[in-house]
Amino acid sequence: MADENLLDSFWAVARRLRHLSRDALAPWDVAPSQSRALGMLRRHGQLRLGELSERLHIVPRSATEVVDGLQERGWCVRQPDPADRRATVVTLTDAGRELSEAIRAAQLEQAEKFFAVLADEERAELAATLGRLLRTEEGAALTADRASENRAH
Repeated sequence: MADENLLDSFWAVARRLRHLSRDALAPWDVAPSQSRALGMLRRHGQLRLGELSERLHIVPRSATEVVDGLQERGWCVRQPDPADRRATVVTLTDAGRELSEAIRAAQLEQAEKFFAVLADEERAELAATLGRLLRTEEGAALTADRASENRAH
């Protein structure tokens, strides 16, 4: 059974980090979903819409809406995929890359303030613990996905 205090503390920290992230986005009037897409495109370069939706863990229609909003503001472009002309890839514009980098810097500044109460060793331990939890969850999700694929065949 999970420790109730641990769970409450975890969700309180998650809420606070969400609020800090939203505050960091305010100067640019960017939605969190748009910020996540900008960051994903900054890190991975051009992506097909389907790849973007998978990496963001959202349905393809939502990815289309996010990209529509980014494109309307001149932060990304859609182009035919050079490897498959039937598919479309999304790429950041120079303005989109600059915005993504500015947002990342603002979020890192907010995170630095939030985590300042922790010593370097505590930060490293927290990062390692969270990484282990995420790897465990990803492994469980992959196992469940493979099991459902096997049942479908």
